[in-house]
Amino acid sequence: MMQKLWQKKLKLNYSKNVFDIVQFGSSILNDKPNDIDIAVIFDKIPVKEQLNQSQEIKNQLQKESELPIHISSFDIYSFFLPSNFAKENISFYGKSILFGNYFANKFGLNPKIQISYSLRELKKKDKIRFNYMLNGKLGKYGLLRQYAGRLLTPGMIEILPEHENIFINAIKRITDKFSIKKIFHQM
Repeated sequence: MMQKLWQKKLKLNYSKNVFDIVQFGSSILNDKPNDIDIAVIFDKIPVKEQLNQSQEIKNQLQKESELPIHISSFDIYSFFLPSNFAKENISFYGKSILFGNYFANKFGLNPKIQISYSLRELKKKDKIRFNYMLNGKLGKYGLLRQYAGRLLTPGMIEILPEHENIFINAIKRITDKFSIKKIFHQM
């Protein structure tokens, strides 16, 4: 089953009015999503035409997935309106099906998550467990190497958005003294 459509080279038929087709939501963050969320972002065209073209794209994508496809359509202007509650999720976590990278890259931005943590109140054995979790032990890779994360300073790591749940769940097993910050780096 292919849930990460953005990793697959799909031969989609779409109009020149399509700005991008973006996969977002649980299918990016979870191993076992219930559906695949897709946003079709258009240049300025009438809403009726957006809906018709989105439905054609949905039908094409549904052939590539066993999971149901939920599709949303926006024009590039309405996408950024305050009333669009999905814009943060799409902008930060969204992956372009057309280009195979983050949707934010189209705007010269690269999304990252920074996790700050404190090991101060932990026992020595738990500090060592935490280090092994991040860096590995006895030739096994730690989470940082497995998921292309990096240690920025002692007490702060930076990871890709789609690995947020993996790191948070692992950290929670050892400490609850951490905070998360979503940032965009300029490309």
